[in-house]
Amino acid sequence: MDYRKVQLFLAAARYGNLTAAAASMEISQPALSKSIKALEKTLGVRLLERGRFGVSLTPFGQALMAHGRVIEAEMRNAVGEIQSMRGAQRGHVMMGCGPTEATRLLPLALKILAAQNPEVHVTVLYGLNEALMPWVKQGEVDFALSSVPAKSTDADLVHDYLSTEGATVVSRSDHPLTKHKVVNPSMLVKFPWILPRQRELERLAFDDYFASHGLVAPVAQVETTSTVLMKSMVMQSDTLTFIPKELIYWEVRAGQLKALEATGNQWERRVGITRRLKATLSPASKLLMQALKSVAQAF
Repeated sequence: MDYRKVQLFLAAARYGNLTAAAASMEISQPALSKSIKALEKTLGVRLLERGRFGVSLTPFGQALMAHGRVIEAEMRNAVGEIQSMRGAQRGHVMMGCGPTEATRLLPLALKILAAQNPEVHVTVLYGLNEALMPWVKQGEVDFALSSVPAKSTDADLVHDYLSTEGATVVSRSDHPLTKHKVVNPSMLVKFPWILPRQRELERLAFDDYFASHGLVAPVAQVETTSTVLMKSMVMQSDTLTFIPKELIYWEVRAGQLKALEATGNQWERRVGITRRLKATLSPASKLLMQALKSVAQAF
């Protein structure tokens, strides 16, 4: 199977539009269409459904895309390894990152990487674990920096532990509760909340916290995957949230937000790197991972 044809197919699948996909691959739209039709002829199946508003994947196309992403990732890493063997300190890293890790850990590691290896290029995809883990498994990213479990529940993934951090109740800096040195659960239930969705680790810990004190957890006025929205609402109202302390590092320093000391809150979160078990990491990826480990040790 011609790898170039697979690349062109993957571009069409990602964009859902042949014209946009052709532009991204710097070829003409007719040439892209011809390549995909040739690939379909080789496989003996239809990969794309052509419609009025673009293209969509057939079940055969979905299967090829799942495997094609992994092949693409391996080829990207192979090119990086060959460049390293030739003595070229360059390469391209595709990584995923959670919101907390994008606050301080990753920026500091990228600073180290840029100083030591200025020709390494990094693309960062941002998301929560529900998006990051599939990206790692499908080869969409080389690895992800986010929360990791104490014990892996997916045989295809490997988790490298970096550090541990805690979550905290967060309010605006002049919130009525900030005059208390310590707040208790009965005080917290009186205020509105904006929280992560129920599948997220912080939300599960939040519910467990109130249950351990014999209380029903407050109902979230707003549930969101956006940490920007969480912090914005908290800054502008009496609304509270419960998120990792690292996520508000800069806002605390600026005097915009405050971490409240809540009695009995002992929730901790493991932070680490997730990669595919059978993936071949490029030298550039290894350099960035080493920078991340160096920064994490200093936290």
